[in-house]
Amino acid sequence: MRRLLTALVTASALAVASTAGLSGKAMAQDAGEEPVSQCLAIAQSLPRVMFASANASPLTVDGDVTISFAGHSTYRIETPAGVTIATDFSGAYGHTPTPRVITMNRAHSTHYTLNPDPAIEHVFPGWDSGNPDGADHDTVIDDVYVRNVTTDIRRWDTTALTANQNSIFIFEVAGLCIGHLGHLHHRLTDDHFAQIGRLDIVMVPVDGGLTMAHEGMAEITTRLRSSIVLPMHLRGNAIDRFIALMGPDWAVDFLDGDAITVNVRDLPERPTIIVPASLARRG
Repeated sequence: MRRLLTALVTASALAVASTAGLSGKAMAQDAGEEPVSQCLAIAQSLPRVMFASANASPLTVDGDVTISFAGHSTYRIETPAGVTIATDFSGAYGHTPTPRVITMNRAHSTHYTLNPDPAIEHVFPGWDSGNPDGADHDTVIDDVYVRNVTTDIRRWDTTALTANQNSIFIFEVAGLCIGHLGHLHHRLTDDHFAQIGRLDIVMVPVDGGLTMAHEGMAEITTRLRSSIVLPMHLRGNAIDRFIALMGPDWAVDFLDGDAITVNVRDLPERPTIIVPASLARRG
């Protein structure tokens, strides 16, 4: 609820800023407020929502974003300004060259490190042991806005969930809304979807059990309706089952390499599951 209220406030501020010709980043710097999201929904009368226009954001500087599969749940994102981000970073993947930004989740040790390279400027853990509401990240780094939506995490010795100690990370850059579902353990509520907002690109775990069953993950992915779905966290031939569950409405593209270059003007008209070569070879 905390972030849902933030979504409503920041989205309303976005409309005001657009009308006045002010940028969200300038507002955040001048007034000490949170950065303004281009991806959050303006909830005028739930369940009807209107998505904020990407053209109203200061993070819409035209340019290409490169996304590369590094391994497991680590993707490297490079922004037009040259900011490099590594997701669910443990140090085993995506560490060369040293990223400027890392995000982490702590379901198990392949998704985080307690000793990140000191050369990494920005370290964003998806948990906060001292805060029952979990981690709360809202940071603009050059041309990218990094924020998170907390989810619950399942302990390995029980089926019980610990509230708000995992994170979905969202990267807003060059007019694109890019999401990484992390080590997601449960279905999302309407509040979660409102906090996430629009995702043009989403990175989805497709292991089929260590995170969630394929049916639940396919349900979440279908509701997000992103233009591009990037699988991750694969085991065995689970990618085939996930693709089958997504159905004929989704195109599938098996890459020859591990990287894609994306521009907000060139997103596919038909939602597409894009499978990096290194991940496909594991199936």
